[in-house]
Amino acid sequence: MTVLKSKTKGSKKSVQDSQAETPSLSIKERLAQKRKAAQARKELISTLSTVTFISLFVGLAVFLVAGIQTAVPLVLGIIIMSLCYKYPRVGLIAFLIYVPAGGTITYYIGNSPILQLAKDAFYFPALIAIWQACRKQKLPLIVPPAIRTPLFILLGLCLLTLLFVNGAQQFNPPDLGPLKQASTEIPLGMGLLGLKVLLGYLPLMGCVYYLMKDKKDFLFISRLQVSLILICGALGIVQYLLLLTGVCEGTRYAEGNALFRATLEARCYIGGSLVYSPSQGMIRLPGTFVAPWQWAWFLISSTFLAFATGFSDPSIIWRFISLGSMATVFINAVVSGQRIALVLVPVCFVILLVLTGQIGNLKRFIPIGAGLAALLAIAMASNPAVVEERVNSLASRWEASPPQEFIVQQFEDTLRSTGNPLGNGLGRATNSARTLGSTRLIETYYPKLLYEVGFAGTFGFLALVTAITIAGHKAYRSIKDRNLRTYAAAMWVFILFISYNTYYYPLDVDPVAVYYWFFAGILFKLPVIDKQEKENADPKQKNKKKRPQLKLL
Repeated sequence: MTVLKSKTKGSKKSVQDSQAETPSLSIKERLAQKRKAAQARKELISTLSTVTFISLFVGLAVFLVAGIQTAVPLVLGIIIMSLCYKYPRVGLIAFLIYVPAGGTITYYIGNSPILQLAKDAFYFPALIAIWQACRKQKLPLIVPPAIRTPLFILLGLCLLTLLFVNGAQQFNPPDLGPLKQASTEIPLGMGLLGLKVLLGYLPLMGCVYYLMKDKKDFLFISRLQVSLILICGALGIVQYLLLLTGVCEGTRYAEGNALFRATLEARCYIGGSLVYSPSQGMIRLPGTFVAPWQWAWFLISSTFLAFATGFSDPSIIWRFISLGSMATVFINAVVSGQRIALVLVPVCFVILLVLTGQIGNLKRFIPIGAGLAALLAIAMASNPAVVEERVNSLASRWEASPPQEFIVQQFEDTLRSTGNPLGNGLGRATNSARTLGSTRLIETYYPKLLYEVGFAGTFGFLALVTAITIAGHKAYRSIKDRNLRTYAAAMWVFILFISYNTYYYPLDVDPVAVYYWFFAGILFKLPVIDKQEKENADPKQKNKKKRPQLKLL
């Protein structure tokens, strides 16, 4: 009975304390909140009405000239860009949701090169709005300050390449001879697109930094991302089952080289091009993305955030949801046929266990590790032939072309074809720029940079990512809260890995082209959130120092 009494008293006291910490609002304050909500609703209705009217008017004019296929995307684009500019927080959240879903949406609406860039309709208007607000309130968009000098140096070197290499190709093209057709290339356009691919999403660091005002915002973003991982992972498994059961044919009835080539005709409800030729042991699935290898890098990237949430989220429900998302990542790494995912997903998981210290946190490691191991054991036991085929495929590929030899060969080929110290031009080895001119396929990242911007630009980029890595390590080490520190460690390991990885070119395309800067923005804001939590826990320090907040989102 005594214990019950003490518990009752303790609970009453905690309720009283919480009531004291969060005093009830006065009548004036409640009325002010109601007026503010009513004003926001009125403003939203007014904005929607104006934007809809203008977009429909423009769409009607375009429909009469170019048809409905051009008019509908234009109308949707105007509405989306206007709303994202007006409400940048919502725009950035929509951007993060669209990134893993973009490949599926693109091919449901129609295969158009413009739709490949549709995600930028969410990002750039929100970026412009945040940049304008930062300028007005005298806050830096580029964070942290340590990366500004290497960034400006790299930007200057890229502009030199754009001006003197791409510009020379544009205004002084090589003479093709009297019998050859004049070139239709747009080198300056290629250069601008190449610059956008290289640095276009770097400001996302600042956007995410200001998007997350406190721990509540941070948990919302991390949980949103874990939910996306779980949904996309489940869809990837469904895609495999549809192919396995014959609902989708894939490339199983193709002939010759078509058995080994990913094609859009073999698409299976979600995502884009795929290969499914079980008779040849050839499976490359795209999940929800346009191409199979993008799906592989989504699985690799997802390992880091799903791991952090699984071990550090304050809610046990979300830790279990994260366990489910990690399980889908591991299963897809096996069934999707992506060799690099099959290797790196478990390797990254083990590295994170060691570097974050969670392997010693038995309370959380044993349930998560045992649950994940059980799920994987069941999946592997039910598909032993699939697992054996993937392992054999990995071993044969490694023997035929070891990664280190492949990288060295790519460097040697690039050095032989790069005589200009400023490179061969921005965009000249960027896959998305191929519609503007001839491009060269270079399958490793730093040889690709060397080909485009030369030695100076390559070293400039290395200096930038090194500055980000060092600043990220300092931010991670400054965090005292154990859970936030685990998140920061996972983000930093991802940044370290991608910064110096040269195998293939994940930084050029989705999702790593977005997630690298996105994770960096989270990492740089976590020390601020850590200090906020300390101040909130100590009433004496509360409101002692007001940090600058962007009054926009």
